[in-house]
Amino acid sequence: MKKRIWIMAMVLAAGFAMSASAEETTEATTEIATEAVAGDAAVIRIGSLKGPTSMGLVSLMQKAKAGETKEAYDFTMVTAADELLGKVISGDLDIALVPANVASVLYNKTEGGVQAIDINTLGVLYVVENGDQVQSIADLRGKTLYLTGKGTTPDYVIQYLLKANGVTTDDVTLEYKSEATEVVAALAEDTAAIGLLPQPFVTAAMAQNENLRVALDLTAEWDATQEEGGSRLVTGVTIARTDFLEENEDAVKDFLAEHEESAAFTNENPEQAAQWIAELEIVAKAPIAQKAIPACNITCIDGNEMKDALGGYLSALYELEPTSIGGALPADDFYYGAK
Repeated sequence: MKKRIWIMAMVLAAGFAMSASAEETTEATTEIATEAVAGDAAVIRIGSLKGPTSMGLVSLMQKAKAGETKEAYDFTMVTAADELLGKVISGDLDIALVPANVASVLYNKTEGGVQAIDINTLGVLYVVENGDQVQSIADLRGKTLYLTGKGTTPDYVIQYLLKANGVTTDDVTLEYKSEATEVVAALAEDTAAIGLLPQPFVTAAMAQNENLRVALDLTAEWDATQEEGGSRLVTGVTIARTDFLEENEDAVKDFLAEHEESAAFTNENPEQAAQWIAELEIVAKAPIAQKAIPACNITCIDGNEMKDALGGYLSALYELEPTSIGGALPADDFYYGAK
């Protein structure tokens, strides 16, 4: 039996750290009718954030539209993590792709009501500048760094890396802006300014200002601080409501397999994926999306590898600021499929 479902692409004003620039987005809500074989199975309601997490889902969205998926899916895409949290807590979403620390916060808030089923995005953060002042984290000493979101992932990551490289927050002025467009504006106004931006925002900003260059890849900087088998810089995690997972485990396994295929398609076929990304208004211009894809670190990591990478990352954040992950490290039951 076939069941009509809807892909809800809720494209709001740029606000979350992963989103594209305001000039690259459109404020709109679109609904795309899709066909998927449902049978007696539940429709899996999936929420994602505008940016790399959704960029890794576009192939799956297209297959759902064509009725070529194993399960029936309903996709909701938003620009702020808070919107997803409310929908997960209320039971309006079954699966959500959220910032890694938010997944832990939600686990603690719901007392184990969610589980991490995969890592969907590794590091997406980059330090950019007009000149060549910065060649290492240590070079940030004595300088002002513009970034978005005090108390969000970019803030925690840069503070961790500063500390790991023997630099204190007293040595660097962290100038917080409300959104990434303000960081871009600061870089345009002051050629000596240094900014911290996520993809695909980095690519969009560099397309607007040919003098910008990537000074530091924070994923590489994070890896450089780790010993063998250490943590990884994790941006996005896919979570499922525990009650839904327990009642629909086979369907969740189908989603994991299809999510892995979709993420691989985006990485291996950036030109086609970029067209779909633009059509869904995740990034308005396909060339920007295509150029950004290789730097977005879109992936699908589950099981023990997920636990090692994500658990280590959350431990690093906990040492820096316990409230950043909800006050406590998640127990083993947080990591679905890990032994």
